[in-house]
Amino acid sequence: MQRWATVLYCTLCLFTGTAVWADGIHLNGLSPRALGRGGTNIAHADNGALFFDNPAAAVFVPGDGLFDVGGNVLFMDFRYSDPDNPSVSDFGITPLPSMGLVRKSEDEKFAYGIGIYAPAGFSESWEMQGQFPNGGEQTYKSFGSLIKIMPGVAYKVNERLAIGATFGMAISHEELEGPYTLQNTNLPFLNGVPTRIDLQATGVTPIYSVGLQYKMTEVTTFGVTYQSESRFDLEGNTLVDIPVLGQARYDTHMRMAWPRTLGFGLRHELCPHRILSTDLVWYNWSAAFDELGIRLTDADRVLFPDINEELPLQWRDTVSVKLGYEQILTNGHTVRTGYVYHRNPIPEGTQTPYIQGIFEHAVSLGYGFKWRNWELDASYMFLWSPEFDVGTSDLLGGDFDNSTHQAFIHALGASAIYRY
Repeated sequence: MQRWATVLYCTLCLFTGTAVWADGIHLNGLSPRALGRGGTNIAHADNGALFFDNPAAAVFVPGDGLFDVGGNVLFMDFRYSDPDNPSVSDFGITPLPSMGLVRKSEDEKFAYGIGIYAPAGFSESWEMQGQFPNGGEQTYKSFGSLIKIMPGVAYKVNERLAIGATFGMAISHEELEGPYTLQNTNLPFLNGVPTRIDLQATGVTPIYSVGLQYKMTEVTTFGVTYQSESRFDLEGNTLVDIPVLGQARYDTHMRMAWPRTLGFGLRHELCPHRILSTDLVWYNWSAAFDELGIRLTDADRVLFPDINEELPLQWRDTVSVKLGYEQILTNGHTVRTGYVYHRNPIPEGTQTPYIQGIFEHAVSLGYGFKWRNWELDASYMFLWSPEFDVGTSDLLGGDFDNSTHQAFIHALGASAIYRY
């Protein structure tokens, strides 16, 4: 058991930097090739992120298969203000590697492989003035990660239709550090009590996905894919500091989920060298990020009771609209561009600087070329949010009343694809 825990922890460290953002806190795309064309990938079959975006595409990969290794580097700029903090910023840089392997059977009826991806997460770290009784400069820090290990298979039903599926596991690690007002506990007299907490919890859960890809004509391909919800029971520990009473360390049991998704994609060749694509992806945030359950038990001090806390989030479902274009130039060179839109999933009443998943727009550029047996790709995506204002927060404590939030990210990606 200890060996498996070590393996999972090392995988988590390798594939998680500090944040991945786009639709809420889901990245707009995993493959730098796909990101260059606005993240569109559901109806494509040309990169190693297909086991995430649509496993059915594996059997339509040209040749005997491919190996794709690469990643993205995010340059993050988060901004926040409230009456006690006129203007504060959080800058960060993080790498996010990914890997995909596809192999096909000799008769090209079957394909199989595996992908390892970091599709979602959040991270922020602020030094801000807190409210009484946690006055003075305080650290407000959050971290959440989702890693998916996705073995997959695909079957070509006929020359036009393919189906595919994955079954694997997801790993999530969550941290929360800073001033925190108890919201909705099993002990009503504690609701509204200000604390400082330092929480860490990790968990593993099974996941699956299914997909279909259909060649409607020689130049038009349609795809559809469904990904299961990743619902976790995380285990860890929490240091709780309550004014007057002091500190205690608790065993921690945390319930949280990352949303299920349903996506549709269309790829159309205007001519052999000009390709349009679009993806529509629904994220079921309302079921996943409705509330966060935290159960604190077995405190190491007798005056601290067990606490069952429910933190309201109340996120809304979203639909990402992705548009992409790529043009194949001479000598195997390709240029790409794209645009993404989705609404902000976070309601005004539960917005905090701990999670600023408020992006609404993204634009991208990409470039690729062939070098010997490799296909090399680079991409750039710029994500931004409008300025988001909060009046009176729905959260007890008033720490984030009359606040303003804004966020920007520059994402640089590079990948190398080897074809068998």
